[in-house]
Order: sequence, then structure tokens, then C-alpha cells
Amino acid sequence: MNKIVNLFPVWAILLSVVAYANAAFFASYQQIIVPLLALVMFSMGMTLRWNDFIAVLRKPVIISIAVAIQFLLMPLFAYGLSIYLNLSQELMTGMLLVGASAGGTASNVICYLAKGDVALSILMTIVSTLFAVLLMPALTFLYLNQVVPVPVEGMLKSILLIVLLPVLSGTVINSFFSRRLSKVQAVFPLLSTMAIVLIIAIIVGLNHANLSDLAIPVVLAVCLHNSLGLLFGYGIPRLLKYDERICRTVCIEVAMQNSGLSVALAIKHFSIAAALPGALFSIWHNISGSLLALFWRTKR
Repeated sequence: MNKIVNLFPVWAILLSVVAYANAAFFASYQQIIVPLLALVMFSMGMTLRWNDFIAVLRKPVIISIAVAIQFLLMPLFAYGLSIYLNLSQELMTGMLLVGASAGGTASNVICYLAKGDVALSILMTIVSTLFAVLLMPALTFLYLNQVVPVPVEGMLKSILLIVLLPVLSGTVINSFFSRRLSKVQAVFPLLSTMAIVLIIAIIVGLNHANLSDLAIPVVLAVCLHNSLGLLFGYGIPRLLKYDERICRTVCIEVAMQNSGLSVALAIKHFSIAAALPGALFSIWHNISGSLLALFWRTKR
């Protein structure tokens, strides 16, 4: 099972190619994305205990550092790259919406596969989502001179249903019955891997039309934006003498944005073209994150 999990990037890329060639088939399964994410979060909860969260709550400084990188540097990088690569106003808008987003749920999965601090990753996602309620409108006004209303109720409901409830359910079960469940613990990384690979394939199918219209500058902007997030997300905690697990966790959390929200906001308040960076980011950050997770997972 461990070998299958370690080859996560390979499965993700292969199924993405298949999904691009059979877009309609995979796009028809859009409704199972949320249940699959909930399954992934439950599987992660089954590897955690209450003590893991208690230990993380004693580290408020690193959560603050991650949030600062998320909302200070990522929007700045998005704006700078858009100017440097001479992107259109619509594409710049899409880049800014991605840069101003909170950490995505997929970051928790990649952190899990990369042997990071999963409890810390989950709390960082929750905290950054709460901050995004106020900061996304503020940042879009600062950089674009336009206020973008953020669906507060929808975001909080998603965090509750997709992240909190499944993780807490798994954690409760594992905290009380860990000895009895020890023989099946290896199944949960495999379940998470299969679920996230299928989610990536469905996302590729849903974004087939957008991917057909890609131009080199926007591809380069998205890849560089994600790479800068990985670099600074890892480098800043490392400079501050945090241990390897925490550096990995912040790195992944900062670089993997809630691109689904940015796509939804772009379509509702701007244009289809403005949704292109978020659509591409939703695919690319899963692939780059999974490759990095494979490197860290197999690193001695």
C-alpha cells in the first residue's frame, strides 16, 4: 500500500491526461467532489488524536506567520507577476483572487502525504479561511480598486462540513479505539490518495474548455506564483529555526490556495477569462504539491 501512496503524483498526472481526453465523463461526477473531500478529511482524522491538536494550539506564533505569508506575500506576488508578464486586466484580476484566497482543503491532504504536521495544517486552513472573510474584499480593493463580496456563510459552511466534522469524527474514533484500529490504519493513506486523484481528474474534466485556451504567460504566472509560495512558505520558517515538519506544513499551506473560491468569485463578479488563473491553479498546485510530497515522503 505504501508504494501505491508514494506514486501519488504518477496516478494524478496519468488520470489527469485521461480526464482531459474524456472531459464530459469526469465532469459529470462534479457532485461527488465534496463527499470525496469529506472522506479524505475523515481519513486524516483517523490518524490524529486530541493531543495532536492540543500541541498545535500551543504554537500560535507559527500560525500567525503562515497567515502573514498567505495574505501579505501571495497577493503581492500575484500582482508583481501579472505586471512583469504583462497579463491582461482580466487575467491579473484572476491572479489577485487566487493570491488573496485562504489555504485550500487540498493542502491538508498534501501535508498528510508529505509527512507534515496534519493537525497544524488543518488549523492553519481554518484560521486563514476566517481571515479571508475580511481580507479578500480588502485586498481586491487595495490592488484592483474594486470590492469583491465574499460568500461568508458558504465558506464557513464548507469548512464545517468538509473539514471540521469529518476530521473531528475521525479523531474521536481514533482517540478512543486506536488499539483496535491499528491493523487497518494503513488503509487510510490509500483511501486519501485514491480520493484526491479522482478529485483532480474531475477538476481537469470541468476545466477542459479553459485548459484548451491557455497561453504561455498565464501558465508561467500560475507556476511561478505557486513556486514562490512553496519557496517562501518553507524558507521563512526555516530561517526562524522551526523544525522540518513545521517548515513542510507552512510551505504547503501557503502555496496551495482555495482556487475553487477564486474561480467562483471571478465568474460571478468579473468574467470567464478572470477565472482562468484559478482553474489552472487548481490543477497545477495539486500536481506540484504531490511531487513535493513524494520527494519528502521518500526522503531519508
